[in-house]
Amino acid sequence: MNRLVTRLALVAAGLAFSADLAAQPAAAPPARAYAIRGARLHTLAGPTIDVGTIVVRDGRIVSVGTAVEIPPDARVIDGMGLTVSPGFFDAMSQLGLTEIDAIAATNDFAEIGEFNPQLYTATAVHHASEHLPVARANGITHAGAAPGSSGGFGGSASIITGQMSVIGLSGWTIEEMLIAKSVGVLVNWPTMNTASFDFGASAFRTRAFADVRADYEKKVASLRDYLQQARRYVAARDGGQPVETDLRFEALRDVLSGKLPVIARAHTDRDIRNVVEFCRQQQLKLVIAGGDQAWKAADVLAKAQVPVILGPTLALPGTEDEPYDKPLSRVGELHKAGVKVALSTFNSADSRTLPYEIGSAVPYGLPWEDALKAITRYPAEILGLGDRLGTLEPGKLANLVVTNGDPLELRTTVVHVFVAGQPVSLSNRHLSLYELYRSRPRPAPAR
Repeated sequence: MNRLVTRLALVAAGLAFSADLAAQPAAAPPARAYAIRGARLHTLAGPTIDVGTIVVRDGRIVSVGTAVEIPPDARVIDGMGLTVSPGFFDAMSQLGLTEIDAIAATNDFAEIGEFNPQLYTATAVHHASEHLPVARANGITHAGAAPGSSGGFGGSASIITGQMSVIGLSGWTIEEMLIAKSVGVLVNWPTMNTASFDFGASAFRTRAFADVRADYEKKVASLRDYLQQARRYVAARDGGQPVETDLRFEALRDVLSGKLPVIARAHTDRDIRNVVEFCRQQQLKLVIAGGDQAWKAADVLAKAQVPVILGPTLALPGTEDEPYDKPLSRVGELHKAGVKVALSTFNSADSRTLPYEIGSAVPYGLPWEDALKAITRYPAEILGLGDRLGTLEPGKLANLVVTNGDPLELRTTVVHVFVAGQPVSLSNRHLSLYELYRSRPRPAPAR
C-alpha cells in the first residue's frame, strides 16, 4: 500500500512538473546569424567605432563597421547605448579543473611525477562546473585551463606539469568547448628560496643558502637532461631508427621545434632572468607566467621579446620592501618598457573579477585600451591564437561581450555574452542565490 501511494505521488509530481513546463514560454531556437546594430564597437584592431554594426554567422564574425548590410535571416539586437568588446580571455586559470578547493575529489589539475608533458588539461575539464557560468556572466568567454602539480597549482613537486588547453566557456562536452588542445607546456621553474612555511608545524623554516642553491642547480640540470633526452628521441624517430614510442617525448616535439612555447611559472627577478637565459641556450620559445617581479627584469624581457602573463593586481606586494601599490603599477611599467603583458587570475572562483583586476591598473599608468587588450587581444597573441581570438574582425571566433558601459568598470552591467556565435545564458549560482535570499520572507514584527 505504501509503495502504491509513493508511486502515485511521484506520478502526480511528474504531471505537475510537466504542466508547469508547458505553461512556460518556449525559448527561442538559436539562429545561424545575429546582428548587433547601432552599438559602440571596441574592435581592438583599429579605432573604436562609436556607432556601428557587427554581424556573426555560424560562430564567426562576418562583418564589422558603420555601413554593414544585415542579412535578412539574422536575428537583430538593438545596440543603442551598448558597447561590444571581444570576449574576455582568462589566459591561465583553473576553470573546469576545480570545484571546491577543500574537497580533493573535485580537483583534477595535478598529477604526480616530475615530468608530465604528455598530459593535456582538456581531458580533465568538467563542462558542468558551477564556476563556468559565474565567470561567463561577467564576460569571460574563453580561458586557459592550466595544469598544476602534485605540490599544488604551481607547486614545486613537479617541474613539467603538462600542456595547457584553451576552452570556450559553453558547451555540453569538451569537444564542443575546445579551442586549442595545447598552447604550450607549463614548467615550474625552480626557485632559490631559503624560507618556506611548514604547515605541519605552522611555522616558517629556513635552510642554508648553499643547500638551496645545490637543490636548485640539481633541478635545472634535471630539466636540461630531460630536454636533451627528448631531442635524442625525436632525432632517432625522425631518422627512422627502431625506437619505442614514448608519449612524454612525443608531446615535446612542438616545444623543441619552437612551435609551442614553454610557459614558465617564475616570480622573482633572479628566477625570471635565469629562465630567460636557460631558454635562450636551449632555443626554446618562452612565456613568463606569474612574474611578480617581472618589472625588475623588464629590460631583459623586452630585449628577448618575452611576453608575461601577470597575476591579479588586487593583491599584496610580493615582498616586505615593495611599495603597497606595486601589483597595480607593474602592469603599466612593463607595458612602458615594451613588454607584451596579459593579465590572468590563475584561479577559478575569482575568474569573474578579471575585468576589474585590469581596470584597477589604469590609474597606475596602463593606457585604457591596452588594459582591455591585456584581457582580450594580448593573451590570444601570446598563446598563438591571435588569428582566431582577441579582436572584432571578420573571420575571428564570435566570442563577444555586450555591456551597458565601460567593460572594465565595476558599475557596468553585462547585457549579452556570445560564445562561438551563440548568445549564452547569464544565469549562474551567484545570481540564483542572490534571488533566493532576496525573496526570503521577512519575519513578522515582534509584538
